[in-house]
Amino acid sequence: MDPAMDPRDFDGTRSGTRGGEGMTLEITEVRISLRDDDKLKAFASMTFNDSFVIRGLKIIEGTNGMFVAMPSRKRPDGTYQDVAHPINNETRKFIEDRILMEYEKERLKQPSLLVTGT
Repeated sequence: MDPAMDPRDFDGTRSGTRGGEGMTLEITEVRISLRDDDKLKAFASMTFNDSFVIRGLKIIEGTNGMFVAMPSRKRPDGTYQDVAHPINNETRKFIEDRILMEYEKERLKQPSLLVTGT
């Protein structure tokens, strides 16, 4: 930790503000790796503020439409636990909207994947 930083200066908000200085959460890069599968449509990674990357997101076609599954690991009891995930619906929507938009852009570049099976 930077010795000039005092943890008491952080106000605990989602934006990570410190002493009046604000930090905006920005998705600066999204990478999509398409898959030819009935449910798993793609893997994604995203970078925040050109500083922090999360890999292993999955774009899945569920019974209620497309959604983004957060990276997870299998626990010894066979259940899965998210490794990283948003802690509120606003952030989840922010992430999901951007990733699904980038997925659609990538899909349009791959004409063979435009027609889905029924």
